[in-house]
Amino acid sequence: PGEEAHPAADEARLGYADALRTAAEQAREALSSESGDPDALGAISAARTVLEGVREHDGEAAALADRLAELTYLLSDLAADVASYAAGVDADPARLAQVSERRAALTALTRKYGETVEEVLSWSEISATRLLELDGTDDQIEALRGEQRILRAELGEVAQTLSAARTEAATRLSDEVTAELSLLAMPHARLQITVVQHEVGAPIGDPPPSGSPLRVDGRWLRHFSSGVDEVEFLLAANTGTEPRPLHKGASGGELSRVMLALEVALAGTSPVPTFVFDEVDAGVGGTAAVEVGRRLAQLARSAQVLVVTHLPQVAAYADRHVLVEKASDGSVTSSGLTELDDSAREKELSRMLAGLAESDTALAHARELLDVAAPARALS
Repeated sequence: PGEEAHPAADEARLGYADALRTAAEQAREALSSESGDPDALGAISAARTVLEGVREHDGEAAALADRLAELTYLLSDLAADVASYAAGVDADPARLAQVSERRAALTALTRKYGETVEEVLSWSEISATRLLELDGTDDQIEALRGEQRILRAELGEVAQTLSAARTEAATRLSDEVTAELSLLAMPHARLQITVVQHEVGAPIGDPPPSGSPLRVDGRWLRHFSSGVDEVEFLLAANTGTEPRPLHKGASGGELSRVMLALEVALAGTSPVPTFVFDEVDAGVGGTAAVEVGRRLAQLARSAQVLVVTHLPQVAAYADRHVLVEKASDGSVTSSGLTELDDSAREKELSRMLAGLAESDTALAHARELLDVAAPARALS
């Protein structure tokens, strides 16, 4: 502590050595002259001698003489110390240059690495520790490479296990959805779920750089955050047609029914809280329409299901029936929603069945549909 003050003091003393020595010699001469000139010690001694001559006649004079005696001793010691100081002050240009250089170095260090020498020393210790760490960087890098090799091997094993599970699940889900589609007026439809990997050339480096292909079961495969597989849903809607990607080969109604079949097959495992089906019953009628309604009611047991339908067989399975009607005042057309009670629902279903506002036969058929669908509604 205080290291930065020492060079400054040394530099000042060495820079003014001649002046300091001259001042000390003059002070010593004033205290105790070696040339016989009047000095302080001589004056004090003379005063003491005078008082010593009368001390027997007055106690106060004796006390003053004693104090002058003490002062004589102090001045003698002080004169000796000043003489010693004067003798020790020497001009040393080499030492002055050394001290100036050290002071400049300390100033540069405190300007760059800390406001005090203590902070500079702390920085030095931290840097020394970091340097030792850097000296061992090669060993650390090799250790990390070893860990990377192990992790890539483990990742390859996990990817292989995941691919096998996906392939098995794809086969099972394809069969289940195909079976569901046959009940949804798509008897010849076939859903195919493919799980494929893309094999590429071996990467360069050991271990390979981040993002390089992954070695799985002896093959180098392109990988993604979800694994090494690309999963695609293909649909062959009719006999003799080649399976095509769902987003390319399926109509709106077919796509809705595939989605319905998928969700029924996955009922209870899907995190989706709400499903909206539009024209899921397109091209469907009779028994198939009843089956569509039953499947929708089954799905409604685990999620909220909104269905836009024109089929009474489907509407009968809904827990709530909302009628959508258009109205026009000649300039603006708007749509309104009306939730139907039981009586209004029977009338609306009869209208959907017969196309007539009032029909006893249609009303009876509507009640029959509601009775058939009642058990499914009770479970949803």
